[in-house]
Amino acid sequence: MKRRSVLALGCFYPAFAFSRVKFPEVEPGRALRFPRDHGAHPDYRQEWWYVTGWLKTARGEDLGFQITFFRARPDIETENPSSFAPRQILLAHAALSDPKLGRLKHDERAARAALGLAGSKEGNTEVWVDDWKLLLGPEGYSARIRAREFELDLIFSAAPVVLQGRNGFSRKGSKASEASYYYSRPQLKVSGSADGRPVTGLAWLDHEWSSQYMDSGAEGWDWCGLNLDDGSALMAFRMRAKGGGVAFEPEGVSFEPLRTWKSPRTGAVYPVSMRINGQLRLEPLMDDQELDARSSTGTIYWEGAVTAYRGDAAVGRGYLELTGYWRPMKL
Repeated sequence: MKRRSVLALGCFYPAFAFSRVKFPEVEPGRALRFPRDHGAHPDYRQEWWYVTGWLKTARGEDLGFQITFFRARPDIETENPSSFAPRQILLAHAALSDPKLGRLKHDERAARAALGLAGSKEGNTEVWVDDWKLLLGPEGYSARIRAREFELDLIFSAAPVVLQGRNGFSRKGSKASEASYYYSRPQLKVSGSADGRPVTGLAWLDHEWSSQYMDSGAEGWDWCGLNLDDGSALMAFRMRAKGGGVAFEPEGVSFEPLRTWKSPRTGAVYPVSMRINGQLRLEPLMDDQELDARSSTGTIYWEGAVTAYRGDAAVGRGYLELTGYWRPMKL
């Protein structure tokens, strides 16, 4: 596949040489600094800004939403000075979970960073693909999504940064290189509109960048980010091994599947109800929250709004992400 990509690019830019990119490694001990690290890190292979949350309409209806922007640096680079040269690729996913519909409304975009049509700025969060945009201003974040089936215009209040892993250095495997820089901003208050309806709610933002993310023996991951009603927050993840079992799991973290749902479209089976760390039970807003992103990132995964229960009492809300159940995940 890489050889074919090189040949295709070589045909498009025949007069210019190509070379392999040497990506910087993620290393422990690097102090994250803000607002600088809210912005893009274009030297690294991949990066994403990820916002999920629950919304409530004026009629009291619950909705879930996801907005994700990805930045990818190709493995090859060219000396071609043209603005069309593929130095950075931007992709975006957006979804709205509406129990009345019973399935996700979702859309995706993909473009190279060229001529201002897509990009990600350094120094502060500003990332866009066409008319989709996520921006961090003095008062907080704003997001604008014009999708085929829905529209989102949302404002998120600023909230304290939570450094994941060891001061922002997050291990994703047994090797030292299998890591990312990773921070979250939970408990973001939301206002704005969804499909023209006024909404309020609570959201979670992740920002993560790395050069090598998954062990070759891993097929995908399970992740959750939960805003708890007492004002605290919980993030947990594990990397699943190909053929079953766990490839990597941080100490003290556990995921126990309680109930599965089989997609009528893809046949993939997802554990949509989970027990986390032996304490919290996650139940989905609706079972069918499968997102088909083959046109951009080439995969299908489950990304859903969930309620967290301790016993029979609801204690928080958030999102559950399940990748690699359709096919092994590739980044």
